[in-house]
Amino acid sequence: MTVAWTPHRFAGGLLALDTANTVVLRGDPARTFDRFGDPAEIARFADAASGFRAVELGDRRLAVSSPAAIAPVVLSIRETTDRLFRGAVSKGAVATADLPEFLRACADGLAAGRTEIGAPGRPFGDPATPIAFEAALAVSALSLLRDDTVARLRICPNCTWLFVDRSRNSSRLWCDMAVCGNRQKASRHYRRRRAANEVRNA
Repeated sequence: MTVAWTPHRFAGGLLALDTANTVVLRGDPARTFDRFGDPAEIARFADAASGFRAVELGDRRLAVSSPAAIAPVVLSIRETTDRLFRGAVSKGAVATADLPEFLRACADGLAAGRTEIGAPGRPFGDPATPIAFEAALAVSALSLLRDDTVARLRICPNCTWLFVDRSRNSSRLWCDMAVCGNRQKASRHYRRRRAANEVRNA
């Protein structure tokens, strides 16, 4: 099934979190599904992310050589990132036991790269040339280890996506107020109206 890579799909705030959120409804075996179930979607996601994550990427385009070939590395980075940082949100700290697998996955993403990163103001390298998606994903995932970023990670109570709370007072609740926030408000309104009807009809 072709996915519409809309702005809402990039509510995580960083490439690594947007990628982690390509598994929908984690923890719900009856309803969960993987938007990367078709490897072709990795290329389509990378193309959309080049635009939606242009600031993070320093305007460097993401390149996908072969979706099927890079899928194992991409999925490994995705799953270890989700496990490590979902745990960090729950516990308030990064679990060292989960770090080796995460770091190995990121290393695999960087291993085939022929590029340079980390110049001041250009963490993803030269914007004039594309960067391999798996390498950029690894760089983004590793950037999550910063103390100030870990402290701002949240799990959306509606969709359970991971996101970075960049609000001034760190009080953001939803990954996307226009989608998850409105759904929760509509759900609360429906429950209140239903309860009021039940009282009237009692």
